[in-house]
Amino acid sequence: MTRIYTGGCACGAIHYETSSEPIFQNHCQCTDCQKRSGTGHGSYLTFPQKADVRITGKASQWGIVADSGNEKIHSFCPTCGTPVYLTFTAMPDLIAFHATSLDDPGLFKPHALTYSVRGHGWDPIDPSVQKFERMAG
Repeated sequence: MTRIYTGGCACGAIHYETSSEPIFQNHCQCTDCQKRSGTGHGSYLTFPQKADVRITGKASQWGIVADSGNEKIHSFCPTCGTPVYLTFTAMPDLIAFHATSLDDPGLFKPHALTYSVRGHGWDPIDPSVQKFERMAG
């Protein structure tokens, strides 16, 4: 049985759907994720082919150079401001969705914690999740 991943922004202006499976699911404690989320980390599901994802609505975007040195493009709803997905200049086929943008956030099953070196004691992550000081290689 094929699982369908759906989600979008808080106001409904942006919606996505894919029947592909995520290749990586992670929490990230890099500085960028902390500042953008307003808390200690971001949580993501990364899919291998953004061409396999149907997105409706028009997202606003901004780019930033990540801790890895590569540019990532953040896409968010221009109406409600919800961060919805990221793309990566160095890996243009990938697309990562914010776990809480899923219609069913319970589908998120984190494989790893990246940039644990930047974590804060007040933002503990499940100790059973494998930790990497930087991006998993």
